[in-house]
Amino acid sequence: MSYHTDFHAWTVEQAAALRQAAAQRIDPAAGIDWDNVAEEIESLGRSELRAMESAMVRILEHLLKLRCSPAAEPRAGWRESVAVHRDDLHRLKQDNPGLVGRIDVVGAYASARRIAAVSLESRDGVAKSTLPAVCPFTPAEIEDDDWYPDGPSR
Repeated sequence: MSYHTDFHAWTVEQAAALRQAAAQRIDPAAGIDWDNVAEEIESLGRSELRAMESAMVRILEHLLKLRCSPAAEPRAGWRESVAVHRDDLHRLKQDNPGLVGRIDVVGAYASARRIAAVSLESRDGVAKSTLPAVCPFTPAEIEDDDWYPDGPSR
């Protein structure tokens, strides 16, 4: 795997290679802390997954607010946030295709629901219990740059 085509897969491969080198004691005089270097490289890959999941949480949070808030404002800001985080997610997926199937959408939705509920309850009087318990958005809707949910009937 190439650094430029799938960063996460590259970090996994490099960490494995470093661990193998450590096990074979390649050039022990170099003073390299092979195990910790391998761990740090792996953590770079995990950071990419966390960034993808963070973008997913922000997208879902603001899609929920658009769907559930009766307020006229700050809808434009929520749409802008969705657009920004969709763009982030698209770029992260392009750089890390090996991580795409590892995004915890269920966990991301649970986080987004908790975060959205705090704002919706205090700002709009929308009870958390009225927010869907299961993600109401399809994967295609979540990532479609032109799709936004309708708000509640006013």
